[in-house]
Amino acid sequence: MDSMLSQGVGSESGERSSNVQVSTSDAHKVDGKNPSEVIHWHNRGVAARALHLSRGVEKPSGRVTYIVVLEGLCRFNIEELNTRGPYCTAKISPLEMTKSEMEQVEQDPDFVTLSRQFKAIAMELISILEQKQKTGGRIKVLLETLPFHKLADIFVASFEISFEEQLCMLDSVDPKVRLSKATELVDRHLQSIRVAEKITQKVEGQLSKSQKEYLLRQQMRAIKEELGDNDDDEDDLASLERKMQNAGMPSNIWKHAQRELRRLKKMQPQQPGYNSSRVYLDLLADLPWQKASEEQELDLKAAKDHLDCDHYGLVKIKQRIIEYLAVRKLKPDARGPVLCFVGPPGVGKTSLASSIAAALGRKFIRISLGGVKDEADIRGHRRTYIGSMPGRLIDGLKKVGVCNPVMLLDEIDKTGSDVRGDPASALLEVLDPEQNKSFNDHYLNVPFDLSKVIFVATANRMQPIPPPLLDRMEVIELPGYTAEEKLRIAMQHLIPRVLDQHGLSSAFLQIPEDMVKLVIQRYTREAGVRNLERNLAALARAAAVRVAEREQAVSVSKDVHKITSPLLDNRLAEGAEMEMEVIPMGVNNHEISNAFRIASPLVVDEAMLEKILGPPRFDDQEAADRVATPGVSVGLVWTAFGGEVQFVEATSVVGNGELHLTGQLGDVIKESAQIALTWVRARVEDLKLAAAEETDLLQGKDIHIHFPAGAVPKDGPSAGVTLVTALVSLFSQKNVRADTAMTGEMTLRGLVLPVGGVKDKVLAAHRYGIKRVILPERNLKDLVEVPADVLSSLEILVAKRMEDVLEHAFDGGCPWRQHQHSKL
Repeated sequence: MDSMLSQGVGSESGERSSNVQVSTSDAHKVDGKNPSEVIHWHNRGVAARALHLSRGVEKPSGRVTYIVVLEGLCRFNIEELNTRGPYCTAKISPLEMTKSEMEQVEQDPDFVTLSRQFKAIAMELISILEQKQKTGGRIKVLLETLPFHKLADIFVASFEISFEEQLCMLDSVDPKVRLSKATELVDRHLQSIRVAEKITQKVEGQLSKSQKEYLLRQQMRAIKEELGDNDDDEDDLASLERKMQNAGMPSNIWKHAQRELRRLKKMQPQQPGYNSSRVYLDLLADLPWQKASEEQELDLKAAKDHLDCDHYGLVKIKQRIIEYLAVRKLKPDARGPVLCFVGPPGVGKTSLASSIAAALGRKFIRISLGGVKDEADIRGHRRTYIGSMPGRLIDGLKKVGVCNPVMLLDEIDKTGSDVRGDPASALLEVLDPEQNKSFNDHYLNVPFDLSKVIFVATANRMQPIPPPLLDRMEVIELPGYTAEEKLRIAMQHLIPRVLDQHGLSSAFLQIPEDMVKLVIQRYTREAGVRNLERNLAALARAAAVRVAEREQAVSVSKDVHKITSPLLDNRLAEGAEMEMEVIPMGVNNHEISNAFRIASPLVVDEAMLEKILGPPRFDDQEAADRVATPGVSVGLVWTAFGGEVQFVEATSVVGNGELHLTGQLGDVIKESAQIALTWVRARVEDLKLAAAEETDLLQGKDIHIHFPAGAVPKDGPSAGVTLVTALVSLFSQKNVRADTAMTGEMTLRGLVLPVGGVKDKVLAAHRYGIKRVILPERNLKDLVEVPADVLSSLEILVAKRMEDVLEHAFDGGCPWRQHQHSKL
């Protein structure tokens, strides 16, 4: 039934039509439900007799529970249900079979077959339970004495089956149906027990297998020790332990490594943490705790010759490196500063660090920091993470194998920060000689001494480097090369290297100095020499094609007719000398190519230069063409790629007195434009920029200032004087001198302030063919760094106030000076 009933039977007779009252407690009150709800009763039930009633445990709520022992009598069917009064009563009819009917069923062959199947499965189940629980004798007695249709009810009642299956068994009045369902349920329970036993045996087998392997390994180790065969086939852990002993670890780290090794020996290779512990101990054993490269006797003259051989120019930088090496010679354990080479690409920053390592006789390792945004790249990942690894510094020391290499931290200005930390902040500990004696890598988890490492850093710009990190380094600026220096670099270094890289020699290709000068003047305007090397490589590739065609153009036939090839035709047309000889048929192709030679090598001329590299990209007339109209001035700016020439254009249109700025400008340069316009408007009368009746330059006008190359972001405090000059040129309708460039910032009162990057800017003016450069007076001290040949080709003009700039920028001086002279 759907709810728990407590049934009573008035007679134990087997009469088929007897009235039995079925009483139940008030389900509404017990369950706390609404009395108006309808209770759905099942139409079958079991009549039972109460044998024993006992008081149960009293709950904290005060409610007392009772335990009732019932004896089932028979199944019944509900004919009629009455709900009058506090209890429900029903008219029922028993469903049990009579003795004669039961005897007739027992003679049925199907019932006999079902009984045998049920007994076999039940006996198997009892046997399994008896093995597991050492019980089952009482159940066997029941199996032998009770009828099978009653055994079916007993067995099924002891299983954990669903409520629907219990009702299905209750409805099975027919003994054959009941026995069939009981057999199915008992068999299902038996199968579940077998599966559980199989899983248990499998787990126990795996455990016993691992224990057996461990014992066998221990026995094998003991046998090897007795036979003395450890040298031939030694154990991995013994080899690792010996390697750790020879690593020269400090005492505190050796104790830590021993604890980790003891822990590893207790682990099985199949355990999850075995491999990670093994890799960690391998790292500890491979690190150069005491191993250092033996420094050769430092010869300063040899070091200087080595620097001169590898690099042309850079006199000041080479002198600083020699000073650094001299200090290392006098005091090898000195904590020297961290040198940081700052300059545009292609000026030799990385090769300078390599030269320092060669001069000291130390190993060299380069660590690229460009694009590193994860602090773990410097400090390593903790070993609790999957896939953890040491930082780049520890990994680099492991690869180089010594504790005192020259370590280059390349592109230190290009580190970034995000949610994974700030690598630049992690470098503070690395580059501080007071802290890096006990550098703590997260993966290593023990201190490592970095004080013996010589750190050298490179950067293109100083601005992105955090000030605390910049304070730990000594900045050495490499501004770039002059045209003469580029020529010498090309002739001594670039051309031999390019020819070697392309499988050529001077016997195949010759590039005269005049042609290299043309390449520098017309095709490159960079601070470094990388574009120059690319252009020379283009010439070498063209020569390589010609040489390859020449080797494949030889055709030898039986009659030895004339040899034709495009290269041969061109050479004969140009009157080149040819050496030809008849080759015997027995020689191979290699001998043929060697036998066929052109007497004169390929010499690059101006026509060939333009054919391969294209039309010239730059000329000296650009500045003159750009400033041919009023309102244009020439400024000098600094970029990450060196100095550049920047043109500033200004024009006026009908408007409401507004200022428009274009060219992708930053906030600083926009404010400089506002200051420049205010200064010009305040000096309209002094500069004679407007008629007598005009009081405001912007009355009915809009001013538009444009910085060309709008795709390039521009910002910085060095364009103030250039902006003022462009505005004065616009309002006075006078052209600025085409051979003059300027740089400097100004105040609202007209005072010219000094700027940075003077050497880069002066070199840029020299590359562009500028003859006159206007500099702030307080920047004169920076001209010491400019090469003498560049200064001799330029006229340096100094300015203290804005009026001085205008005096030098216009032919005949500025209008203000003219006005003052006329008054005198």
